[in-house]
Amino acid sequence: MLLRQAEPIDARALAELADELGYPTSENEARRRLALVCQQPENVVFVAETEEGRILGWIHVFGAYRLEVHPFAEIGGLVVAEAVRGSGVGRALIDAAESWAARSGFRQMRVRSNVIRDQAHEFYRRNGYSELKKQAVFTKKLTD
Repeated sequence: MLLRQAEPIDARALAELADELGYPTSENEARRRLALVCQQPENVVFVAETEEGRILGWIHVFGAYRLEVHPFAEIGGLVVAEAVRGSGVGRALIDAAESWAARSGFRQMRVRSNVIRDQAHEFYRRNGYSELKKQAVFTKKLTD
């Protein structure tokens, strides 16, 4: 398995994996979003792929800055193809994200996970993460 930064050519695989996670995404949307994310300072997307070039999973990590706490790195998204879950792909992606975060000067990692994703919660606990708090997420459309 090879870990590398995502490239525009990966858009179809990124979209397919986002679909598996419950976020329907077209290839074009994935390509646009990847370009936007990668233009932002302190954002990176890593992919895990086979020697044959098949994308097995991806992780987006970014630097988060808040007035009330020290800067931290946050996992914006992590998905591993269902067929290979439990094979170490997720752990390898987290390792890559944590290494990037440490090299970038962050002292802490965070991740937010939907309350219905029990398997994801167990995965994060097995990988050294502890629950900090529960919260509600609110949204408001600003344009049509």
